[in-house]
Amino acid sequence: MISQMLSYIATHQSELLKQIGDHFVMSLSALLIASVIGIICGYFASKSEKSEQIVSAPFQVLRVVPSLALLILLIPIMGTGFAPAVTALTVLAIPPILLNTIVGFREVPDFMIESAEGMGMDDHQILRKVRIPLALPMILAGMRTGLVEAFASAVLAAKIGAGGLGELIFTGLGLNRMDLTILGGLLVAVLSLFCGLVFDLISRCLMKYKYVRN
Repeated sequence: MISQMLSYIATHQSELLKQIGDHFVMSLSALLIASVIGIICGYFASKSEKSEQIVSAPFQVLRVVPSLALLILLIPIMGTGFAPAVTALTVLAIPPILLNTIVGFREVPDFMIESAEGMGMDDHQILRKVRIPLALPMILAGMRTGLVEAFASAVLAAKIGAGGLGELIFTGLGLNRMDLTILGGLLVAVLSLFCGLVFDLISRCLMKYKYVRN
């Protein structure tokens, strides 16, 4: 089976690269949109319990909808292809980013805010220099979870003609070729781990203070 996978990679390099590229573009596009929505909504939702319930409730309801069902539900509205796939993946990626953002901002110690106010900082300076830096670890953790969810669910996007590595997996299932199915699964797993490592590097760069040894 390994020889079959290696043979397929050697003879279908351009096709594989396109599928990998489509998978990355779909997942990262969804992550970018979800991050903007999730972080902004999470910040405002963190101000009170009532605002959290109002903001998070719709996304929590959508989160329990299976990925494939969500993709199918979007077909009558948006058709097939890239746009509905990214929309569905965005909806799936928002909840972890939103919830982590809420937790991150709420866990900022009150004494830090009071100290900043005592130094004469206004609300915008406190947000930029105190709240966001302290909430950043939780926000990045939410973004990482959102990316993993989007990356895994993007496999199903092949069912609505959006491309990606799902094409390879479903082709293998349709032709009863386990080598293609396993190859597609391995590529998704390896690329997910790669994205996780990239996020770790980003975290280290943005939060060097956490990794400084005494």
